[in-house]
Amino acid sequence: MTALARAIEVTRRYGEVLALDRVSLDIRAGELVGLLGPNGAGKSTLINLFVGLRRPTSGTVELLGGSPQNPVTRRGIGVTPQETGLPESLRVGEIVGFVSAHFPEHTDKGELLDRFGLSDLVKRQIGGLSGGQKRRLAVALAFAGKPRMVFLDEPTTGLDVEARRSLWDGVRAFHDEGGTVLLTSHYLEEIEALAERVVVVGQGRVLADDTMRAVRDMVGVRRVSFAAEVVPELPGVLGSEREDGRINLVTTDPDRLVVELVRSGAPFSGLEIRPTTLEEAFLAITSKETADV
Repeated sequence: MTALARAIEVTRRYGEVLALDRVSLDIRAGELVGLLGPNGAGKSTLINLFVGLRRPTSGTVELLGGSPQNPVTRRGIGVTPQETGLPESLRVGEIVGFVSAHFPEHTDKGELLDRFGLSDLVKRQIGGLSGGQKRRLAVALAFAGKPRMVFLDEPTTGLDVEARRSLWDGVRAFHDEGGTVLLTSHYLEEIEALAERVVVVGQGRVLADDTMRAVRDMVGVRRVSFAAEVVPELPGVLGSEREDGRINLVTTDPDRLVVELVRSGAPFSGLEIRPTTLEEAFLAITSKETADV
């Protein structure tokens, strides 16, 4: 498949801060890629390079076969950054029309508003919208110019569960029609719900780049769950929580953990071992990276 966005050995510094460290990454046509990483990992910097808002300190960035700095090239993409500012005196329908007018082709206004659950707000002034409604509008505007590719940086921040799922439907519809999406999110559930491919970044580097299942499997993280009043010190525990009387432990070596649990003599019942969620895999990958630095 053709790479619509490409970073080749890209480094980006902000003074003494190394935001990206020789990152190479291709986003291919038709993909829906989830970009994960802790705060400060370099996710937003990478998107800013792809969309032409920043230049790399070294290395090469390509967009739609050309330069991200070229305005003509950028007409082929849509972007929703983490923070947006919209003119509060304009109505929803007016801002959609204003943004659409900047593109040679654009999505039908009614179709766009309906896709993102904004049809009832077409005559509302932006200043009168809730924070969640403004966020949905900001995401919808990324699709106004019939883009080949969209970049969504934390698209559902501040949305309730229902609004988030509605927005997911809009993103899925674009992807089902052949569109390409790169999105970042703090909601790991969101990446699991949308992405086919997961890229995990940390310390400015790509730590993992594969399918959802492969990312889980490559770290070998398992969740060991059991009911107990007291939990002894156990080896290899990456994370733990107590929920509804059960202890949930995340580990890369469940066999050793269970052996040590039995040897401790601590009473327990209802032992379960299951594959990890993406969140658990993500924590394991980033924890390992921190330990290796």
